[in-house]
Amino acid sequence: MIDDGRPPSSELELLVLCDRIETWLAKQAAENPLVQSVARDGQERRWVIRVAGDEKPLSALWLELGQRSLAYETYLMPAPEENHAQLFEHLLRRNEKLRGATFAIGAEDAIYLMGRVPNGTVDEVELDRILGTLYQGVELFFRPALRIGFASRFID
Repeated sequence: MIDDGRPPSSELELLVLCDRIETWLAKQAAENPLVQSVARDGQERRWVIRVAGDEKPLSALWLELGQRSLAYETYLMPAPEENHAQLFEHLLRRNEKLRGATFAIGAEDAIYLMGRVPNGTVDEVELDRILGTLYQGVELFFRPALRIGFASRFID
């Protein structure tokens, strides 16, 4: 959780933020050729954006609006089969190059790229940055990470 000193967002503030996110997502779906689909997860304040890439053909980027922050994440790859320490060191070193996102180990030791920003900073510029950061992180680091974590499957 992010505590930037502000009180939790009110229901009205959350509705305004949801509308802002929905408007931005509709614009992305209409104008961004990489965005394949956008969907809201039921009545939750959670959305999935499916994005086409070159290195990883399709990525699902998740946004989840909470009382204090907007969390975002994407699944990079499953748990590595080999070279665990080398892969984790590689990704930790790559964290330095990312703005507003970090690599993390998630459920079943899968690798995710995730971040969080305070609700007060969520605007179109910040949403563009989030989408760009997650997209760039996947494009730059997916294949090298696979080559380390699944090295024996690659024949050079």
